[in-house]
Amino acid sequence: MLGTYFYHEILRKTVISFGTLFNDIHIRHKDNSGKSISDMKVALAYGPMQKFLARLEQQADLNRATQITLPRMSFEMTNIAYDATRKSTVTQTFKASDGSNLRKVFMPVPYNIGFELNILVKLNDDGLQIIEQILPFFQPSFNLTVDLISVIGEKRDISVVLDNISFQDDYEGDFATRRALIYTLNFTAKTYLFGPVADTPEGLIKKVQLDYHTNMDRENKRRELRYTVTPKALKDYDADNTAQLTFNIGKNDVRITVTDSSNFAVGDRIVIDTEVMKVESKPDANTLAVKRGFNSTAKAEHLENTKINKLTTADDNLIDIDDDFGFNETSSIFTDSLQFNPATRTDS
Repeated sequence: MLGTYFYHEILRKTVISFGTLFNDIHIRHKDNSGKSISDMKVALAYGPMQKFLARLEQQADLNRATQITLPRMSFEMTNIAYDATRKSTVTQTFKASDGSNLRKVFMPVPYNIGFELNILVKLNDDGLQIIEQILPFFQPSFNLTVDLISVIGEKRDISVVLDNISFQDDYEGDFATRRALIYTLNFTAKTYLFGPVADTPEGLIKKVQLDYHTNMDRENKRRELRYTVTPKALKDYDADNTAQLTFNIGKNDVRITVTDSSNFAVGDRIVIDTEVMKVESKPDANTLAVKRGFNSTAKAEHLENTKINKLTTADDNLIDIDDDFGFNETSSIFTDSLQFNPATRTDS
């Protein structure tokens, strides 16, 4: 349990995603005629407001090169709290793919992360421009899509809620003291924290087998029928390039002319582009009669010289976890009294 190393960078990603919301805000200044005379991108940095105020107070001389330029924004993470209202079953797990393997992970734990965004300006109009570019998007929340666990592609919408807004005008002091108008916006990001991601020994289900019996007698039950289902590929994986089209074909053509039909048998499934077809007969050495749009694929036009691939068990065995696929179904009838042993995978 505790002590198993894992680090998904979820908190870091949440902080970065929050900051990204405000990293492209601009203000504009206009002359008396309404013509824009300047366009400034508002600087954004991670850090507490007090640090920036201290620098303003200690180096208030506008002629110094180290002077902070206003306006600017700062944000920081202020708290982390468990959110019981979004709690799910703690022992529940779900499985996901990392592209080649099946992974298992427990359901995430909901946590709320508090953020404080500070807007420091010299002119009140600058602050109003910035505020007005932010508030309309929070009613009172804004959803961010964050890739929480990259290894399994687990993306979730993180709701960022605007909790409250406060305003502070530090105008007191002598003429040497620089004025700072501060708008403070408090947010809550409703994120999720995941535990370690483990490889599951179960793997991808490649075969389902069901035996039917004549009665409920567990000691002397007699099997009658076995129904087996395996995945069936809907696209070519091994690039066998069995033949090529020698003429263009339309959506409704059921006879296709190929370079050589000897490598095909009646009942074979072939794929041209993304359309799967079933061979129904071979009228001659260069013609195939086919059933179009097989396995619920869309009929389409295909051009001369397009490659024809045959779908075989080799393709079925290469199906990727996230691919669409069909099913091969077989039924077998028995008259013996054997039973299937899952441990040895044999009938005895």
